[in-house]
Amino acid sequence: MTVTEADLAASDVAWNLEPLLGDSDIDAHLAAAAAIAGDIEQARGTIATLDAARLAAVMQRVASLQEHLGRAGSYAGLRFTVDTIDAERGALMQRVEEESTAIATRVIFFELEWAAVPDEHAEALLADPQLEFCAHSLRSARRYRPHLLTEPEEKILVDKDVTGASAWSRLFGELTSAITLDLEGETVALEHGLSRLSSPDRAQRAAAAAAVTEGLAPGLRTRAFVFNTLLADKASTDRLRSHGRWIESRNLANEASDESVQALVDAVVSRYDIPQRWYALKAQLLGVERLADYDRMASVADAEVEFGWDEARTLVLDAYASFSPRLADVAQRFFNESWIDAPMRPGKRPGAFCAYTVPSHHPYLFLNWTSSRRDVLTLAHEMGHGLHAYLARDQGIFHQTTPLTLAETASVFGETVTFGRLMDATTEPNARLALIAESLEGQIATVFRQIAMNRFEDRVHTHRRETGELALDDFAAYWAETQTAMLGDAVEITEGYRTWWSYIPHFIGTPGYVYAYAYGQLLALSVYRRYEERGADFVPAYLELLAAGGSKSPEELGRIVDCDLGDPKFWVGGLAIVEQQLEAAEQAARDTGRVG
Repeated sequence: MTVTEADLAASDVAWNLEPLLGDSDIDAHLAAAAAIAGDIEQARGTIATLDAARLAAVMQRVASLQEHLGRAGSYAGLRFTVDTIDAERGALMQRVEEESTAIATRVIFFELEWAAVPDEHAEALLADPQLEFCAHSLRSARRYRPHLLTEPEEKILVDKDVTGASAWSRLFGELTSAITLDLEGETVALEHGLSRLSSPDRAQRAAAAAAVTEGLAPGLRTRAFVFNTLLADKASTDRLRSHGRWIESRNLANEASDESVQALVDAVVSRYDIPQRWYALKAQLLGVERLADYDRMASVADAEVEFGWDEARTLVLDAYASFSPRLADVAQRFFNESWIDAPMRPGKRPGAFCAYTVPSHHPYLFLNWTSSRRDVLTLAHEMGHGLHAYLARDQGIFHQTTPLTLAETASVFGETVTFGRLMDATTEPNARLALIAESLEGQIATVFRQIAMNRFEDRVHTHRRETGELALDDFAAYWAETQTAMLGDAVEITEGYRTWWSYIPHFIGTPGYVYAYAYGQLLALSVYRRYEERGADFVPAYLELLAAGGSKSPEELGRIVDCDLGDPKFWVGGLAIVEQQLEAAEQAARDTGRVG
């Protein structure tokens, strides 16, 4: 099969955002939202007296408000992510955010009045079928009662966020999007340099790592200042809202108790021997005494494998079809109807994500395609998010999305199914070892590395609150300390790597987010194990889980697929699955004769 340069670069794979606005423009959506906010304001002072029918009517208006703001915000935000250099796109996004915030602050009273409704009356209302479309959202909102302020105070916090945390987060995004590297005489994006760390050639990996470190250096102090400012901003907000620990607000949003999250963290930290065993074995496979940090993602294959976009699309669609033709049919629409933006471009934001937009529309996938096998699995991963979003659309605006802790279930599941298809097509021992190694390293990155990053966040948030502003050396020391705890003696932390905390967006835009990756990965592996055990009989339950969106608590959603998220030992079972993959990698390495 002939692969063209355009196919390797996925250069023609761009999304079409115009249908997101429908027959209106951004200003029309904002005007409609403002008018609806006026309607909702008529209910001020009455929320505690409403019956189920009247409360349902108010919630329908709230849904319409969020629909209009969601369309305008998604359109402006997604346009900006593919070209953060374009001043017009940045200005449009900022204007939409400012006007949306002004509109949203007009209805803050509803959240406060609803939180003040007596428990008995609230539960009676929520039991009424007329409120089924928003019941879980309303019930969940009441958990914030101890952390809510007065209406004037809430309005001030929301208004100031536009020029506060949100603005700093945007600045960080623009700074990292503008980072370029000098690699082999070419000027390339940061993503491109990071992708070179999987090269089988150690000299190329070392050169790529040096280029990344050099590329991060010029703006390092500025990015550290942004991070310090956001650490202080969060500490201030947490103090005002009576959150005792820096992670508490994230756990609350995730509908997870502090105890359950700590149990997850402790379980993963207690098994740091898993990545250490793998990296010790990998050093043998690569023929080095000890890995350096830039060796961790090195392919153990004899040569790099490139995938064109067409081949990747076929692989992913076949994988989903092998599990559920219904899912494959929906996935096909992402490709056919321009719901994906794939190629790397100057100024494009790094990384990959799925944007849910609004339930009345459809999701979009964002990638930075480098034609690696990892990119194929990333496509399968983001497609899982997209399918989850699409199937949950019927839940409506209040229940389409899940807490972050369940958000990775469909993505990891889809990635795992795709990996299985790749394995089925691979028989040569060295090639199979390379595949297993790549999959295991994905597990390590998602479970162990994310928890190590959670430990880094814990250190820097605690330092900012107890000691004050962090110096560059403080960030570097905490990064090296928490990475070394995970890697042990198996991997050398080089001096340059001590600055690599500085391009990770999750620390900036969504503090505390990263543990949700480990949560979701271990949950998804357990769900996949159920599929392996039950085969086709499991598919209806899985589709029911996706279609349920966030209409139930995480524990209730877990029960749909026979997973007990309330059991602290649940994480031990998930980690056992990762260890089994490590054992498979160890056996595959022996099968090749490359280790004894």
